[in-house]
Amino acid sequence: MHLDTFSILLSQYMRRIRASASGVATEIGLSRESVNNWRNGTSLPSPRSRDSLHACARYLRLTEAETNLFFAAAGLAPEFPLQSEEEGETPFADFMNQLFVRLAQAAPYPITLLLSQAHWGQPPFRQKLLARARAQYGEAATLHIQPPFSVSTESNDYFAAIARQCGFADVSSDYEFEAALEQKLNAGERVFCLVSRFEQGTPALRETLAGILRSLSEMHGGRLHLLLCGGEALADLKYRSGDLSLLNIAQVSHWPDASTEDLNIIVKQRWPDHTVSAAGIAALASLCGGHPALFEEGMQWLTENTGKLPDDLPALRMHLIHSARLWQTFLPLTQSPDTKTRLRELLLAEDLGRARPYLQDEDLRRLFWGNLIHVRGQGDQARLYWRCDIIRDAGLMVIE
Repeated sequence: MHLDTFSILLSQYMRRIRASASGVATEIGLSRESVNNWRNGTSLPSPRSRDSLHACARYLRLTEAETNLFFAAAGLAPEFPLQSEEEGETPFADFMNQLFVRLAQAAPYPITLLLSQAHWGQPPFRQKLLARARAQYGEAATLHIQPPFSVSTESNDYFAAIARQCGFADVSSDYEFEAALEQKLNAGERVFCLVSRFEQGTPALRETLAGILRSLSEMHGGRLHLLLCGGEALADLKYRSGDLSLLNIAQVSHWPDASTEDLNIIVKQRWPDHTVSAAGIAALASLCGGHPALFEEGMQWLTENTGKLPDDLPALRMHLIHSARLWQTFLPLTQSPDTKTRLRELLLAEDLGRARPYLQDEDLRRLFWGNLIHVRGQGDQARLYWRCDIIRDAGLMVIE
């Protein structure tokens, strides 16, 4: 069943962007034969190919919901757990409202970077954010850009692709894209633009896009409102390279951990036939330390095993310690004696140090964007801690 479904989806997504097997293979680092075997239904990606499958999803410009479907068809756990675009209540509604209020009030440049850790989308709940934008700015004034993933994309093709996403016809160059967006701004109304996965593509094309957006933002008196979304790579562009002026003037927001209220909404939408008390959801959230993938795995285990909290807490805890996602994040940090020793020291530490806007320590930075550690406290009191003991125990098991 997985073979047929996966091959159908892969072929469908490849046709949508006119991708060839050799093109996909080049972008994700596999052979053309492997990609053809996937497409022909001869084989499925193995768990070890998870990173390649994720790269494939990004190259094919899949949404978070499509990526989850893609992974499920391959027999793998979803890449973006806890994210559905169901009708009804919206999780993180308060955060989204505050995000748009701050963006509208930002002066002189209404530009925000929205950064999210692993297992959240870039951005999470994208359709909900776009719906919120349409309510505030109007359908015609809400644009969504997702830059092409491929580093081999030519400049004309790159700007033609993002122009089509904006509804601009007959655009085949960066100049024509800038002219089309300026014409829209000259109409006099505010324009909102959500840029998903801003860091994709080559540095040169990214710099050109950033320059266009910065120039138009300056020329049109704050009428161009930008929400640029990404993760570690976008943070690197802002804090390490320092050469993209668009990012230097942008304010930064981080996608928050889910509150108990958010999780209640998500659980009702994702598992409508499984009743979990508010106390049970809070207990699971505490056990997982707010890690979205662990919470999703925990809920799935409770559903499949008709488990109850707190009675089944020990069995659930042991199940989560062996989560493949945790092992995949830890393993790259154990490839040499030195990195293994450093990881052990960090796993045994209660306090991992002061939180900074950008973490200079490479190991801590990888752990943070891998969503294994998080920030507690604010301002000068902000410190880094492991999300939960399950993550620490899993790390120690990987080392051993």
